[in-house]
Amino acid sequence: MTAVSENAPYFLGIDGGGTGCRARIEDAEGMILGQGLSGPATTRLGIAEAWASISRAFDAAIEEAGLSADDIGRIHVGVGLAGIGRKGALDALKAIEHPFASIEFISDGEGACLGAHSGRDGAIVIAGTGSIGLGLVEGRQLRVGGYGFPISDEGSGAYLGLKAVQLALRAHDGREQKTALLAEIMQRFQNDPMEAVAWMDRASATDYAALAPMVLRHADQGDAAARRIVQSAAAHIDTLVRTLFEKGAPRVCLLGGLASPLEPWLSPDVRRRLKPIDGDAVSGAIILARRAVCQH
Repeated sequence: MTAVSENAPYFLGIDGGGTGCRARIEDAEGMILGQGLSGPATTRLGIAEAWASISRAFDAAIEEAGLSADDIGRIHVGVGLAGIGRKGALDALKAIEHPFASIEFISDGEGACLGAHSGRDGAIVIAGTGSIGLGLVEGRQLRVGGYGFPISDEGSGAYLGLKAVQLALRAHDGREQKTALLAEIMQRFQNDPMEAVAWMDRASATDYAALAPMVLRHADQGDAAARRIVQSAAAHIDTLVRTLFEKGAPRVCLLGGLASPLEPWLSPDVRRRLKPIDGDAVSGAIILARRAVCQH
């Protein structure tokens, strides 16, 4: 062991989202030393809950890497976290005591954007339960949409589900042509609109998004209503991508659970201009951690 390696820093990246939390630790050369997983980490669950989930993920990664207590003081940490924009969330996170050399926080979307473009300027459109366009260009942060369902998140899984329920109710009334998709949606509600009303009163964006795979399946099978819904969702995603290019993004990636099913429905000009991601949101968090060292 040389003296250099004994003091060399380690870099830990964490991506904390609504479905789960992933951590990865690398050495200065970028070799992966350990990884960890835990449950949901979003400030919506409360700061203590989010931090507990983050801690479980990084503890697992540190353990897999076989690092000692002394080594932990040489770890620089980057955390991309869902819901970091909530009032007071960032201050509360920064106030938490930790054993690391440094720790930096950004939103999970910014982390994904850094990872997608290896820390260079660029933008992403995330199409999942919700949707948003995010970018970083010459120090400017770009944001398009993503204000939450039902007022925003156009083209998302929740949007697909909402449109399907709306059309199913219209078809039930005779205001719309019945199709296989719309019949299947109504069967979910025992063909009773009041069942749909009762469901709506408690339904979250996630509940609406749970209907998205059904809509996509019927669209692929040629169902007229499903095709209309998916085409309109794709048009919204097209607009998010084009707007990011108009705002100066040199490149745009599409990611999220709906990225691959929706891609064939996008406009040819948009599909041509999309690029594959370089790395994931954990890579983005590691880039953030590495930058902290350069700045210190």
